[in-house]
Amino acid sequence: MADVQSSIKKKLDGKVAIVTGGAGGIGEATARHFVEHGARAVVIADIQPEKGRSVAESIGLHRCSYFQCDVADEEQVKSMVDWTVQTYGGLDVMFSNAGIISDSEQTILDLDLSGYDVVMRVNARGSAVCVKQAARKMIELGTKGAIVCTASVAAAMGGPNLTDYTMSKHAVLGLVRSASLQLGAHGIRVNCVSPSALATPMAGKFGMRTAGDVENFIGPFTNLKGVGLTTAHVAEAVLFLASDESGFVTGHNLVVDGGLISLPFLK
Repeated sequence: MADVQSSIKKKLDGKVAIVTGGAGGIGEATARHFVEHGARAVVIADIQPEKGRSVAESIGLHRCSYFQCDVADEEQVKSMVDWTVQTYGGLDVMFSNAGIISDSEQTILDLDLSGYDVVMRVNARGSAVCVKQAARKMIELGTKGAIVCTASVAAAMGGPNLTDYTMSKHAVLGLVRSASLQLGAHGIRVNCVSPSALATPMAGKFGMRTAGDVENFIGPFTNLKGVGLTTAHVAEAVLFLASDESGFVTGHNLVVDGGLISLPFLK
């Protein structure tokens, strides 16, 4: 049993990873998962310094660091990538996870373009910047790395509202498909994970603060019953895409949605 457990925890043995949006939610869970599975170092990139430092300290500063970074600012992302390589000697995994959601319903007839710009800046532009800068550094170092983006079930279907968010996640899926095609020649894999609703600070905007809240909201629209999506489920999916276990997988959208039938209306 000990031998099995030991082998399980070596999926990212000795690797260096960046997790954007790592101060909470899916990012925090994944950063912890990476370290548990042998990552030599994980850099949490986020715009929330107190939360980011707290998470890094709780994981252990010998294995985890915090770097303040706005993912939509290319110079900040480049500095963060450069710092990671200078500090830890390499970059094997980029988990481009930072994202936001609209504060309003955002149907097309009432689309607030200022709000649209904010969402697209972080979700679409930010993902593109992170993939670009990570890939450039991996090519420079000769690293056959793994890049994983957080998309969404909204990346593959339309919804009754949140039009700007849905558009931004469609853009992430397009980015992954294009980047995987272009970077395959360098041995760099690019994939994304698409979770449905789960209890994170972002979902809390819509009253989904607990697993029970999420189950009441999304349960009627999924065909897998009796199981609620958690950040641990998503972290496990990201770990698979980041590890050598998916060494021949690229351009893939790994959906973690319990068999979602349609997108419900968010209020």
